[in-house]
Amino acid sequence: MLTSLQNPLVKQIRKLHSTKERHRQELFLLEGTHLLEEACAVNYPLVVVCCTAQWQIAHPELWQQACSRCDRTEIVSEEVLAAMATTVQPDGVIAMAQRGDSQTQLPFTGLVLALETIQDPGNLGTIIRTAAAAGASGLWLSGDSVDLDNPKVLRASAGQWFRLEMAVSEDLKAIVQQSQQAGMQVVATLPNASLTYWQIDWRQPSLILLGNEGAGLSADLAAIADKQVKIPLSPGVESLNVAIAAALMLYEAQRQRTYG
Repeated sequence: MLTSLQNPLVKQIRKLHSTKERHRQELFLLEGTHLLEEACAVNYPLVVVCCTAQWQIAHPELWQQACSRCDRTEIVSEEVLAAMATTVQPDGVIAMAQRGDSQTQLPFTGLVLALETIQDPGNLGTIIRTAAAAGASGLWLSGDSVDLDNPKVLRASAGQWFRLEMAVSEDLKAIVQQSQQAGMQVVATLPNASLTYWQIDWRQPSLILLGNEGAGLSADLAAIADKQVKIPLSPGVESLNVAIAAALMLYEAQRQRTYG
């Protein structure tokens, strides 16, 4: 059992709290039973799994699944587990996994999200969770957004992080143009648009553009969209949370695709 905070593995995992270290080591953290269950359900490869003795006893089947998918397992003390986790009250298990290839190309078909300069990890995780639930084909994220594998993003996704195709692009404008060339309609969300999102035919392949929490979508991206839409708001209400906006459009698209 690992009991020392000075152990090299413990130090390595603690460093992964930092964005810079996750990039340098090409690793990220999975914290908690639910995320580990979801990772195992899709056979996501793990590097290291650490848990307390109490957690191992309480979850023997999941422990065996995790052991079969990783290079190293360790039983650790509760103090060590708490030091490795980013959460205030970890539930007894933490894993380390290899970062994916952020340059993956998504298919230009179906219903896809393109997110520009999203900064809040809770928002991004919620959008991922909703996109997976609504049957979206994938999600593009601009390179100046919060990391896809930020621990808070994974937690906010409620495990759906593993079930949605995602990629990071340093040139979201090029992605938009490639989508258009592939026959997708590109729909930008703007507060002063003349159309509402109800007036769009979402049954055709579509790319939804959503912008930064404070500044919204850049004029550069909005200008090249095929259509611009707004979400109607009551007088005095300035805007909606970006994750809520994404959910409304994703489910309107699902409604049209399911019921016509």
